[in-house]
Amino acid sequence: MKKIVIFTSSELRHEFFRKYIAQSAGIKVVNTYCEGLEKNLRTVVDKDPSNKDLRLKHLEAREQAEEDFFRLFVDATPDKSNPVFLPKGEINSPAYTQAIIDSNPDLLVAYGCSIIKEPLLNAFAGRFLNVHLGLSPYYRGSGTNYWPLVNAEPEYVGATFMHIDAGIDTGEIIHQIRAAYCWGDSPAQIGNRLIVAMSDVYRRIIVNFDSMQKLPQMPVPENERVCKMKDYTEESVALLYKNFANGLIERYLGEEAECCDRVPILRNPGLETAP
Repeated sequence: MKKIVIFTSSELRHEFFRKYIAQSAGIKVVNTYCEGLEKNLRTVVDKDPSNKDLRLKHLEAREQAEEDFFRLFVDATPDKSNPVFLPKGEINSPAYTQAIIDSNPDLLVAYGCSIIKEPLLNAFAGRFLNVHLGLSPYYRGSGTNYWPLVNAEPEYVGATFMHIDAGIDTGEIIHQIRAAYCWGDSPAQIGNRLIVAMSDVYRRIIVNFDSMQKLPQMPVPENERVCKMKDYTEESVALLYKNFANGLIERYLGEEAECCDRVPILRNPGLETAP
């Protein structure tokens, strides 16, 4: 039985994640620290005085798709994640930090939380996991599964499981998965399908953590992209949906093997036969 503490946010996808992990065999969640939405993308866009029509429509479509994917599970599943709700960024305060250290978990597990600082990083060195929704080191930062679709590069959409460090998506990679696509997909369908797959792979990594192998790391590519929230513009949303209307996903499905061969990812042998 792995005793863990989860760090996450409070949107529906995060609630799905913590409830799914907490009801999984072989895992006991001591607490889940759920940060507020004060600085999330929707809040930032809402406060923008400039034209934001396309950005809001895109975010509303994402919110509706999350309702369609996750709401039934979230409402029907008992909450064994022991949530603690706190403002964004407060997780690094001394009171929370000491409570986490005193709870003596086997692992810390992060998904969608603030940047974690000392002393938690050192206190749980080698036992602090993070998932980056994107493929590092190709895409780092914010919205790293949005920008590959804007840039017409579906092969770069995925999730990276890593040991957390003080950088932004720079920790030692444990395992990676690539997004699965279906004909006629929308951006939100792709993202939610990936979150479901990510949650189950994360479960397997937690349960089988002691079997995870240390992997040779990939060099930082020359075309590494660091994405920022401020770059989320009306023009980028327009280009995203133009790509989809012009058959981006359908073309990719016809060339998937070749595209993926050009963008290698890391897979941990310790997961090959793990339940």
